[in-house]
Amino acid sequence: MKILVCISNVPDTTSKINFTDGDTKFDTNGVQFVINPNDEFGLTRAMWFKEKQGASVHIATVGGPSVEPTMRKALAIGADEAFRINTEPTDGFSVAQQLAEVVKNGGYDLVIGGRESIDYNGGMVPGILASLTNMNFINSCISLEIDGDNVTAVREIDGGKEKLTSSLPLVVGGQKGLVEESDLRIPNMRGIMMARKKSLTVVEPVDALKATEDKKFDKPAPKGQVKLADSVDQLVDLLHNEAKVI
Repeated sequence: MKILVCISNVPDTTSKINFTDGDTKFDTNGVQFVINPNDEFGLTRAMWFKEKQGASVHIATVGGPSVEPTMRKALAIGADEAFRINTEPTDGFSVAQQLAEVVKNGGYDLVIGGRESIDYNGGMVPGILASLTNMNFINSCISLEIDGDNVTAVREIDGGKEKLTSSLPLVVGGQKGLVEESDLRIPNMRGIMMARKKSLTVVEPVDALKATEDKKFDKPAPKGQVKLADSVDQLVDLLHNEAKVI
């Protein structure tokens, strides 16, 4: 089984976020980038298929040279080979088109991406990718088992879970639950050294349609002052007369 895991290079959640050029561009200065958490859950599940079923695991990322440290981390975790599509990820539709070319040329049985990235939270790439490659699609996946070409999965839905069956080839939009946080892997020194020798191929982009454009970003309004209540009566008064929540 050949597996492709789509990796997004996203800011660490502890990074301070700022914008430049009149709040139209994200300021990357001083920002630490990491593997998108939903993608990392998918990568960890792919490693399970590699170890238990002998699957080969490749990764693909859309971005410039600056994303390569994140890709090397994925290789250090255990992916066999990497592809960097040499263009900036401008929107979800164009990213899916770039990844679709890698999928078509690679003959993959299973493609795993995160349900959404934690930077722009678009949540569209896996579904568009499945449509472009004519593959089955399961989103919000929290459990995935494969026996031959047969797939059994569980996905999260409003108010519960849904168990369903499908078949390869398949695109999965994964999230927490596909594996648990305790299952995530920290690259060891041997993995880091091996990652330096693994193939990281730069692929030139195809002509892709950009369907959306960011016009401006707004940061959340700053939090108001905190008032400390000295008694239960004062707390009730503040909640009733100022916050108006009771």
